[in-house]
Amino acid sequence: MGIGARLKEAREQKDISLDSLQETTKIQKRYLVAIEEENFRILPGKFYARAFIKEYAAAVGLNAQELMDEYKDDIPSPEEDRDTEYTHIQRSRKDHRPTKSNAIFSLIPTIIVVVLIIGIVFAAWFFVQKAVGSDGGEPIEKDNGNDEVYRQEDTSANDQTENTDEADSETESSDSTESNDQSTDTSEETSELTLVEEGTGSVPESTFELRNPGEKVIVTLEASGNTWLDVNNGDGKAFYSNNFASDQSPLEIDITGEEKVFFKVGSAPDLTIKINGVELTYPVDVNENVFQKIWVNILSENE
Repeated sequence: MGIGARLKEAREQKDISLDSLQETTKIQKRYLVAIEEENFRILPGKFYARAFIKEYAAAVGLNAQELMDEYKDDIPSPEEDRDTEYTHIQRSRKDHRPTKSNAIFSLIPTIIVVVLIIGIVFAAWFFVQKAVGSDGGEPIEKDNGNDEVYRQEDTSANDQTENTDEADSETESSDSTESNDQSTDTSEETSELTLVEEGTGSVPESTFELRNPGEKVIVTLEASGNTWLDVNNGDGKAFYSNNFASDQSPLEIDITGEEKVFFKVGSAPDLTIKINGVELTYPVDVNENVFQKIWVNILSENE
């Protein structure tokens, strides 16, 4: 009878179940079954096999030491476990021994850093040399054997002076042109609207004179609301005769060549009249007289 059968027989004689034995010894049930079947290979190790057998024997009332001595040839020896562990450790060390390829890969970051440093130093040297080479103002001394020193003439300063002179002349020319343009503009007089007669009554009829009309005479009409508007030259020629609304603004009428123009305004507060850009100011208060008539006499340049 083997040691496993001996332990199982003692357990059954005392009517102890495997579950109860597991609670008593704190050894997992599958390990207790392995001991009874003498399947020591599934135990955690040879040392634990001997310890579990002692616990099992004590729990079922057997003398553990006598049992171990009796079946010492059947029980795994702790030395075998140590030999196995030592072999495993040796194999692990061999597997984790760094290879030459790993050493080469570990040097790659160092090589990259060195290359970057060399590149930075070279770039700095290149820019310094470029800056020194572009400086043409440095004197060049030449030993002619007669204690005479020749210095390179700084042509950049002369070029800069010439460029400055050219720029000044261009500026003066531009200023002269602008001055001529300004004198030309000021010589051209702008149109003037002068009140000649202020209208009276419920429908006031006022008269203006347009001086310096220029080559073209343009009337610009802008509405902020709806108003009746009639524009003619007094001789039967109508330029506009209809309701005039804000969505029609601005309306431009060319009256070049006319001697006078007549405006009949139904709602003066809603209409702005400009002739050649000069706004016509209603002489009568538009809040008191919304319906007004305006004559504008267009004077020639000689009048």
